[in-house]
Amino acid sequence: MENPVFFDSHAHFDDDRFSADRNQLIESLPALGVGFVTNIGADLKSSKASVALAKKYDHIYAAVGVHPHDAKSMTDGVLAEIRELAREKKAVAIGEIGLDYYYDNSPRDTQKFWFKKQMKLARDLNMPVVIHSRDAIEDTIKICKENPVSAGVIHCFSGSRESAKIFLDMGYYISFAGPVTFKNARVLLEVAQFVPDDRLLIETDSPYLAPEPHRGERNWSAYVKDVAARVAEIRGTTVEHIAEITTNNAKALYRIK
Repeated sequence: MENPVFFDSHAHFDDDRFSADRNQLIESLPALGVGFVTNIGADLKSSKASVALAKKYDHIYAAVGVHPHDAKSMTDGVLAEIRELAREKKAVAIGEIGLDYYYDNSPRDTQKFWFKKQMKLARDLNMPVVIHSRDAIEDTIKICKENPVSAGVIHCFSGSRESAKIFLDMGYYISFAGPVTFKNARVLLEVAQFVPDDRLLIETDSPYLAPEPHRGERNWSAYVKDVAARVAEIRGTTVEHIAEITTNNAKALYRIK
């Protein structure tokens, strides 16, 4: 593959940190080899913004959902609005949903309640899910097992090889972000070697978690190449191969032709 095409499977271009140059950056991506980006909602406002970006740019797609941090602000009315946004043509997933016991910005019972509700929504709409799980792997696995969906991804994976296998056995994709490039990423290296080609995704989670050698900077989708390069190194293959398989996998997950 002479000119690899990368798919940043998880970004947040609606974030305020892109306010000054959002359009310029997004417009520059195809020329930089980033042919596809899924912009991920984290609450109702950002879900609406994700859909608006997807309508504006051919290479942007949207996920809509409410992050566990904002579960405390969820209502049935918000869920109904998420349902309507999910019907938009370029809305391709329900997310970012899940559990976060590291920050505990919402009570854990509230997180679990709305995680289950949004998993049901995805099942009702036959849509894939984008799952956030931080320091909550056991409850995430339990809820995923009890609430099967058509497809999904565990984004910015931070668990063990054993937990990765459980998600893979349920049919989930595993996505790697900037932390796989960090010097202390010993467990992640093992997982990045283990995940099969047809279940591997890469992402930036921009503007967060910039990979080496950009750590500490504002992250953006062009840096997905640095994630790909590290994953290629770990797996003993080429960046071109990682670009090809992860782009194909993201298209399959998000049902993009």
